[in-house]
Amino acid sequence: MRSAYHEQLEILNRTLGEMCELSGLTMEHATRALLQADLEVAEKIIEDRERMTVLTADAEDQAFKLLALQAPVAGELREVVTGFQIAADIDRMYALALHVAKVARLRHPEPALPEEVRGYFAEMGRLAVRLAQGAREVLSTLDPKAALALGVDDDAMDDLHRHLFSVLMDREWPHGVAAAVDVTLLGRYYERFADHAVAIGRRVVFQATGKTPEQFADAEQ
Repeated sequence: MRSAYHEQLEILNRTLGEMCELSGLTMEHATRALLQADLEVAEKIIEDRERMTVLTADAEDQAFKLLALQAPVAGELREVVTGFQIAADIDRMYALALHVAKVARLRHPEPALPEEVRGYFAEMGRLAVRLAQGAREVLSTLDPKAALALGVDDDAMDDLHRHLFSVLMDREWPHGVAAAVDVTLLGRYYERFADHAVAIGRRVVFQATGKTPEQFADAEQ
């Protein structure tokens, strides 16, 4: 019975990994649509939601089957509940990538981003994709050290977000209120995407060790 449980848990984690990959790919394409004012790419992202819907349903079904058929106890129950939480984080990452594509579509044919901030978003997009890839890897390996290391890219994202606001708060900002609102919302989408990726890493630490990230980090020192 326990070997069946672990096999099914591995399948669940693979599904969650696929969801992470799709979220990262969607954010990569959404960033391209944003930077290049590419309506075709933006619309394709927005319209093509079926794969994530199917993957989310599969993950939830797999987790429910683990609860119903494998009678998990103690640490096993922790692993299954964490799976539900991770699925919710990934679903939110995907939704945030869609929000980026929607802004690109809304402002077309004009670019949504003024020239002064394009570099920020190119780098934020790169970090977001790397975080999604990192989250997928730690779901595969369940390596708590690698999971904690996701916080490095999150810190870089936070730094970019803070610098972005310094540009917005400049008295010489020449692009008006609408552009400022767009940039503010977009910056928040990328920041929250990164936060959810880090949350996945924190949940993997707990899933793998039974310790909070802080407890695990203290034990490693």
